[in-house]
Amino acid sequence: MKTIRNLSLGLIVTLLLIAAAGCITEPANNSNSASPSPSASPSPSATVRSALEVPVTLPVLDALLSDEAFRAKVKSQVALSDAEIAQLQKIAGEEVSKLRQANAEDQTGSAEESRQHAAEAIRSAVGEEKAKQLFALAQEYWVKGNDEPTADKSADTTKASGPNAVPKDTRVVVNIPAYRMDVFHEGELVKSYKIGIGYPEFPLPTGMRKAQSIIFNPTWTPPDEPWVAKMKNVSVGEKVEAGSKLNPLGPIKIPIGLPSLIHGGKSVAKLGTFASHGCVGLTTPQVQDFAKLLAKTSGTELSDANIQSHLKDKTQTKVVKLDHAVPVELRYETIVAEDGKLHIYKDVYDQDSNTEENLRAVLQANGVKLEDLTEAERTQVMNALNAMSSHPQSVPTTIETSKAASPAANSTAKAAKKPALAKTKPIAKNQKEVVIEIAALKGKGYPVAVNLDTGAGKPPALLAKSSKPL
Repeated sequence: MKTIRNLSLGLIVTLLLIAAAGCITEPANNSNSASPSPSASPSPSATVRSALEVPVTLPVLDALLSDEAFRAKVKSQVALSDAEIAQLQKIAGEEVSKLRQANAEDQTGSAEESRQHAAEAIRSAVGEEKAKQLFALAQEYWVKGNDEPTADKSADTTKASGPNAVPKDTRVVVNIPAYRMDVFHEGELVKSYKIGIGYPEFPLPTGMRKAQSIIFNPTWTPPDEPWVAKMKNVSVGEKVEAGSKLNPLGPIKIPIGLPSLIHGGKSVAKLGTFASHGCVGLTTPQVQDFAKLLAKTSGTELSDANIQSHLKDKTQTKVVKLDHAVPVELRYETIVAEDGKLHIYKDVYDQDSNTEENLRAVLQANGVKLEDLTEAERTQVMNALNAMSSHPQSVPTTIETSKAASPAANSTAKAAKKPALAKTKPIAKNQKEVVIEIAALKGKGYPVAVNLDTGAGKPPALLAKSSKPL
């Protein structure tokens, strides 16, 4: 997780956005496709609606405007004046400073409220039309990561199609709501990692990126921002050495397109929760293990001895260029079918992704219809969708069985006028995932985690369960 704007002493140095590949945010479109359910809230204006579709928060805007290339595009494509850009920087900078003072990294906040607040502030500063253009530019910038084209065409940056799509090539897949990162080699899952994700105000991006290098002992240079002046032992423009407790990047970072990173330095307690400012966060042992595997999948020589040698002198930054770039696919899927089980994750970024439409799309991708499920299964699923949604209803969601239901479902309904539904454990308010057994999904769906590295203790032997050598 790389951080962009530090809100507390621990993350205080996260604004590495300028320093080298900051951690910040980006749009989190739900890969489950299907249109979101309408909100019960008052209908927002066109500009606010655009902001909800493009997750631009003020901290995100602050990060974007810290990038010279983005400011140049804003001038040329949106026709913002220097005064308007300065005004936006002031508004965004004040918001980040306020979040830091409130220790916002320890709060969950609301992604939806952050986006709407940003939309209203931006519209007030530059007007409706320019705000729309700014959102469009921000979306393009974040989806692509501002990654410049390279001569290496080996990395297929085409997004896998369909919900829960299983890659057939070599790539890294991050599913944000699942707090999970998978490494695929030639279509086979070889390793999984439990990760930390960006805070709602600093959401992790979605889209296709590329990993092209591994940087050992990264340094950090605090930006020229008001909040930096309030930090102890940190000065604007003064490089924070690798290995310093004030450096939030840990011993290794892997840039995946400005301003996001995959990096270490996280505690085990930060895995499976909000932990960064727009980056994938790992513990130090995890990121070392991942760096080795990433190098191997790219055909790059990087032995344990090499890694230890690079890390030995914390003051020396070492860049290892991968022989072949590795695609990194950042997904936002809250409904995942996985070998006889349906995983429904909390809609952490308020994307309205836990809908019946998305559920049907996931089931259909696996040759199953919602009406094929038993009444008990359907009830559990719909209640889970409601509980894990952005705006859960007090009355559990229900669904009427279609007349076209399967013969098995119809015969079950006729067997008893009041079939007894299986008792299920109540869904807790702060629960992050509900797992439901679905017989029709047995042997189907996205692969189960392999060699899952939870960050607690020594990771399992690499590729222990993989049948295909790298």
